[in-house]
Amino acid sequence: MDNETPASTEQESTKAKVKQKKEKKTKAPKSKTKGAVVPVQESEKAQEPEQEEPDRPIPTPYDMYKDLLWLRQVVFQHSQQIAELQARPARKRALTRSGKVQVRDKETGTVYPSKNNTYQSLLKAGELKDLVDAGIFGAEPEKNNFGWFALVRALPDRFEEVKAEETVSQ
Repeated sequence: MDNETPASTEQESTKAKVKQKKEKKTKAPKSKTKGAVVPVQESEKAQEPEQEEPDRPIPTPYDMYKDLLWLRQVVFQHSQQIAELQARPARKRALTRSGKVQVRDKETGTVYPSKNNTYQSLLKAGELKDLVDAGIFGAEPEKNNFGWFALVRALPDRFEEVKAEETVSQ
């Protein structure tokens, strides 16, 4: 020990302090109950030096403008992708008809867009006055949504359903 210099003793004491700090971090304080873990308080934790962020240059207005243009381009591309993805399932679906069936009146030749429209149109035109007086359509024929079925039962040969091929050609 006589040969040691003051610098080497300082190094050894510093190393010993670092070891003690590491041991404090890894060892949990002993408790009276066996197997219990006691949380380490903030004051007992070794404080690590905070890493400083490297100095970044302050962005110029031109740099911000370029960033905004880039963001605008990204948003535009994303909106195009979303529109394309939404359009794909629509293109794959087969074309289907709505549930409405067109009806042709054999007496007049008029084609009605739906069964209920046939009933409502004839009712408003007054052509069903005899059937309304007989009470076939109920107390309030204007509000009867199922008047078509009573109409077909009363006049079975007067109406026919128009096929899809015929409606496209007309």
